[in-house]
Amino acid sequence: MKPETRTCEHCGKEFSISEEELNMYKKIDIELPTICFFCRVKIHLSFWMFGKFRKGKSDLSGESLITVLPNKNRYPIYTLTEWWSDKWDAMDFGQDYDQQRTFFSQLKELQEKVPHPHQNGSKNTGCDWCDDVWNSKNCYLARSMVDCEDLYYSYRNLNVKNSIDVTVCYNSEKLFDSLNCLHSFKIFYSRNSRDCVESYFLFDCRNCQNCFMCWNLRGKSFCIENIQYTRDDYFEKLKSFNLGSYKSIQNFKIRFEEIARTEVVHRENFNLKIHNSDGDQLINCKNCHNSFTISDSEDSYNCIRGKNEKSNIDANGTWDSELIGNCSSCFGGYMQKYCAWSTSRFSEYLDLCLECENCFGCVGLKKKKYCILNKQYEKEEYEKLMLEIITNMKKRGEYGKFLPFLMSAGPFNFSTSFLYFPETKKEDILKLGGYWEDVDESHIEGMLTSELPDSIKDVPDNIITEALICPQTGWRFNIAQNELNFYRQNNIPLPRRHFDVRIKDNIKYSTVLQSYHYKCFYCKIDIDGYYPPEWEYKKIACEECYKQNIN
Repeated sequence: MKPETRTCEHCGKEFSISEEELNMYKKIDIELPTICFFCRVKIHLSFWMFGKFRKGKSDLSGESLITVLPNKNRYPIYTLTEWWSDKWDAMDFGQDYDQQRTFFSQLKELQEKVPHPHQNGSKNTGCDWCDDVWNSKNCYLARSMVDCEDLYYSYRNLNVKNSIDVTVCYNSEKLFDSLNCLHSFKIFYSRNSRDCVESYFLFDCRNCQNCFMCWNLRGKSFCIENIQYTRDDYFEKLKSFNLGSYKSIQNFKIRFEEIARTEVVHRENFNLKIHNSDGDQLINCKNCHNSFTISDSEDSYNCIRGKNEKSNIDANGTWDSELIGNCSSCFGGYMQKYCAWSTSRFSEYLDLCLECENCFGCVGLKKKKYCILNKQYEKEEYEKLMLEIITNMKKRGEYGKFLPFLMSAGPFNFSTSFLYFPETKKEDILKLGGYWEDVDESHIEGMLTSELPDSIKDVPDNIITEALICPQTGWRFNIAQNELNFYRQNNIPLPRRHFDVRIKDNIKYSTVLQSYHYKCFYCKIDIDGYYPPEWEYKKIACEECYKQNIN
């Protein structure tokens, strides 16, 4: 099969389909894409809500709930417990196929009748104000986490405890304002570091303890800006930094970013234990191409944010799956095509269907076979009608395309997709049939954060009763009692911006899906680095030179 070049139907840019991709599309038996890789990711992740936490009520019982789903939903919302219960049956919403109408319009009509759960997750305690949380305890306003405890205002974490404002961190405790940190304890304002203890402003450090504003260090203690100090001198210097002051921390953050631009030696990518693979943040992968933030996977193409993937293509947010094509947020599936939030086999165009087999165009089903539009058929009837639907979809140019933006879970600007594509314009999404929500909270009264005391030592106890107004968005946020205790115990000044803004500022360093051509800073060979030119990183190095030029 010869490589193909096509023009993206969404953005109008040319994109190529390699011979290897063509073989994988054929293996999984899905249609070739009509939109480019970036537009595929954009539409897939628009079905994964980042959302703004709000209070609401169950459409089944009227019970209070907390959700990131929008206030004006296109479908009923049930509590997670109610959704899993036997108080309702998704088959009750089944409908006949109408060959005179587009299939997507009928699937959307069904989607808007079938209830959706107010949040994702299971086996949690005290995590009502969370979403996409699993086996966790006492977490607050946090998303996408597993095995976490006492975690606040955080995103995409695994086994993290007693921490605030952490993003993509693992197996750590008492972290603050940190990104991509592993196996660490009491590190603050840090990025890309692991096995570190009681340190501030670390960038790409390993096995360091009691260090401040350091980069590329290995096995060091009592260093400031990579200069060695004695233990006593280090702690004396640390006292003079006034770390409980918001103004001091802001100045240190400016210095930290300057060091990242001019001093840090940056690896061309953050891949580990890979074979014949390309992309970024790959761990233990074999024959994976143009993929990002996936692990323990093989023979997959164009995948992001997944684990245990095998022979998948265009599968985003997909775990424990095989032979998945053009899907979003599917877990544990086999031979699924064009599906969202489903765990099924030999099925196509499913939304929120679990443990189903041989189903087509269904929503909210559990453990069903041979269903179309939530209606039960015999095997022979199912196969005949499915073939008829596919034939009609091909005539209308529908078949092979993922679910359209008009079926996404909510406003694009409150979806995970907006974290990866923050430059997206409202008019472009509306043109594609998607949704957008402009939140105006200017009428809300509260304290401007510019009026907060500079030092954490001067913050009064009654601050927890105040509504604080974010200067960037105008949104209201509060300081919780446990949060205030954490700040006081660790000498951290109060935040000035809404927690969602803080998360978005951190995650931007972990959502780059495009490589850029560079020459190694040292040996000058051509390399591909995952650092946008606007970051102005000076020292980007090939893997060998990186190893030779870190301390």
